[in-house]
Amino acid sequence: MRHTLVALVEDKPGVLTRMASLFRRRGFNIESIAVGHSEMPNLSRMTLVVNGSADILEQVRKQLGKVVNVVKVTDVTADNITVRELALIKVRATSSTRSEIIEIADIFRASIVDVAADSLTIEITGDEDKLDSLLNLLRSFGIKEVARTGSIAMLRGSPSQLRVEEKPLKTRKARYNLL
Repeated sequence: MRHTLVALVEDKPGVLTRMASLFRRRGFNIESIAVGHSEMPNLSRMTLVVNGSADILEQVRKQLGKVVNVVKVTDVTADNITVRELALIKVRATSSTRSEIIEIADIFRASIVDVAADSLTIEITGDEDKLDSLLNLLRSFGIKEVARTGSIAMLRGSPSQLRVEEKPLKTRKARYNLL
């Protein structure tokens, strides 16, 4: 089964390595991982998509919470979430196919972000199925290159399960109040 985990981690070197190592030891393949700054200073938000049984993944989630610099981990798979992915797709384009490619991109509400003599680069955001559908339509023109971010996820509505409050204390265990 496919699971989406969202973690808040301190902005410190090595946290990603320690987390990935835990998945490797358990035999899980990380399908996608996306990390970026969060709304809280000194914390990053990490979204991981993995395949595995729910029981084993729950154990991994608990162990991730014990990793140094990991503040909180939540499995949001069964929750009401918004999931998006970004892709840049460079597709072959000739003067005769350029307008057709642009029309296809418009249907998917994608943007043309670069135009070259022999190619167009398209930017698209959406769920995985939307991106895959656009890629399938563009294959007949010749895809030169694809870059995808992997999924990012956020709970719909409020309050968020990932909210934490920083305390003035400096130890990891006592530094954050889990709300």
